[in-house]
Amino acid sequence: MTDPAMTADRNRETGLWPLIRAERAALAADLADLTDEQWATPSLCAGLTVREVLAHLTAGASLNTVSWLAGVVRCRFDFDKQVAVRLAEQLGATSGETLDRFRAVVPSTTKPPLPAIAMLGEVIVHGEDIRRPLGIRRDRPIGVVTRVAEYYRGSDLVVVAKGRIGGLRLVADDGPFATGAGPLVSGGTLALVMAMTGRATYCDDLEGDGVELLRGRRGAA
Repeated sequence: MTDPAMTADRNRETGLWPLIRAERAALAADLADLTDEQWATPSLCAGLTVREVLAHLTAGASLNTVSWLAGVVRCRFDFDKQVAVRLAEQLGATSGETLDRFRAVVPSTTKPPLPAIAMLGEVIVHGEDIRRPLGIRRDRPIGVVTRVAEYYRGSDLVVVAKGRIGGLRLVADDGPFATGAGPLVSGGTLALVMAMTGRATYCDDLEGDGVELLRGRRGAA
């Protein structure tokens, strides 16, 4: 007999892939006409350019569990080295090749051993890591961003988020997201997602007694 809970989980995972594809396609379109100078712009990921973050997204959409584990073993469980190696593999010789490689994985459902919601979070957060320094804006349905916020509030997988917002009350002013108890941090759901994943720049878009506490916990993005 099929477990109804497992069926529901599979259905939720399946329903996330169209959202992931839409985010990837929108990002590819936004980057289609960048100059070489824009590709070299520092992203919100410390030490990485816009082009390098895009290559990182390509890598994430190209690795299944087996290839991810093989890379981890090859890098002797140095996860930062694994990320750097995979990024280099997908960078390509030119910015045009970097973009072409990303376009090729837009429909991909390949993923490391992570839930699909983590892949949606990754493309939204890294998409904003790219867009904000370039002055590009993307509007999303609030329900999509809320799903990502709900995921991050309970997870420290891949990126510390749950631990970063401990002892704070986060409340969205554009949707239903709210979590925690303590000094208030309020603002747009996207800004809350970006701040809880360590992007201190987005604290400028937030209000409340807890904003500076959250800013100070930015840590590694």
